[in-house]
Amino acid sequence: QIARRFLDDVIRVIRASMDTNEARVRLVREFAMSPIQANAVLNMPLRRLTQLEQAELEKEYKELLRKVQDLMDILTSEERLKSLIRDELTYLKEKFGDERRSRIIAREVGDFSEEDLIPEEEAIVSISRDGYIKRISMEAYRQQKRGGKGLKSVQKQDDEPAHLFQVNTHNTILFFTDRGKAYKLRAYDIPENGRYAKGMPVINYIQITGEERVTATVSLRDLRKDGGYLTMLTKKGEIKRTALEEFANIRSNGLVAFDIEEADELGWVLTTAGEDDVILITRNGMSIRFNETEARSRLRAAGGVRAITLREDDIIVGADVARPGSSLLVVGEHGYGKKTPLEDYRVQGRGGIGITTMNVTAKTGVIISAEVVNEEDRLIVLTANGKGIRVKVKEIRTTGRIAQGVRLINMAEGDSVASIARLVQNPQQAQGIDGDLEDDEDQPDQQALGLEEQE
Repeated sequence: QIARRFLDDVIRVIRASMDTNEARVRLVREFAMSPIQANAVLNMPLRRLTQLEQAELEKEYKELLRKVQDLMDILTSEERLKSLIRDELTYLKEKFGDERRSRIIAREVGDFSEEDLIPEEEAIVSISRDGYIKRISMEAYRQQKRGGKGLKSVQKQDDEPAHLFQVNTHNTILFFTDRGKAYKLRAYDIPENGRYAKGMPVINYIQITGEERVTATVSLRDLRKDGGYLTMLTKKGEIKRTALEEFANIRSNGLVAFDIEEADELGWVLTTAGEDDVILITRNGMSIRFNETEARSRLRAAGGVRAITLREDDIIVGADVARPGSSLLVVGEHGYGKKTPLEDYRVQGRGGIGITTMNVTAKTGVIISAEVVNEEDRLIVLTANGKGIRVKVKEIRTTGRIAQGVRLINMAEGDSVASIARLVQNPQQAQGIDGDLEDDEDQPDQQALGLEEQE
């Protein structure tokens, strides 16, 4: 403003000065400028001396004066100051007013553990045929309609996914090997990976020997408080029950959970309450349902008793607790599956040959796995070539025991179903699973995903 009012005199002083320092000193002395103002004048380009630029400077000067006056008015008016604060807080509430993500827990200072720093969430743990383990976010398998081609789940096609189960990151996982040994690991100790990751060797986390393979898992919140039994079953149809409390203290090198015969292997471990019905499914389409009390509780190192009489070349491929109001879902190696109400499976005595549960044909292939499911659950199906698909159980047609079922996943030639996993909507009905799954009702556009729906 000073330079604009005394423009000619300012130019004269600058032209008459020997250097910048002399010009700065004379501007401060002759025009009562501050050093900052004098520097601003000296740094001003000549184009700012035009009439238009001077008008812009005048306009900016007046706007700054009005702003200063307005701010002073706010500071001197208590009513206006409160109104302004109220408006700004309302804006912040509308923009950032989501629910608190952190939890405030009353504890003594320093009374924190590693677990307190780990987010509690549901995840999928996958163990491959070659013994590689990884933890995958639930969102990695986006939901698709029944019959889609699925999403690539692994890069290495010759390493099939052999075991798939849902966990809560704060749960304890009991790992059981084919030779009947048990090991313990916290779920959050398994690093989270993407779908394409190979994972890490499971021997990096539990001290299994080179001859052992993980064949069953149980996810529990608290081994000392959950109670009940671990009901263990072998592929050749033996069953054994042991109180869960006997597994509370598992050494790092594991402990014996089942005395397995040489030609047999442990395949399933269920958490049962003491009077539950269990249901077994065989590869060739047979099943049997009986009450767990028919197999009396035994010590950890004991062997089992006969659960089902298998026909020639048949083995157990699925075992679960028969929960009231649920259905039995079975899946064949060629991607066909069916669900049948559990009411269609009568309770029998332990050790019988059972009844038919699926019409196994060349079209369906032999049964790969089975799960007891509810209508609100989701199902993940993984193939030998690493494709994965997540479907809603309610989209799978309910049929009779001897039906062939419908196509769940459209596989490429030479591919086959390797494993399935039930994702629980109501975690209280799961085998040792805690936590909630959001009900995702969205249906991705099948054409955009390159998927087809087939009946």
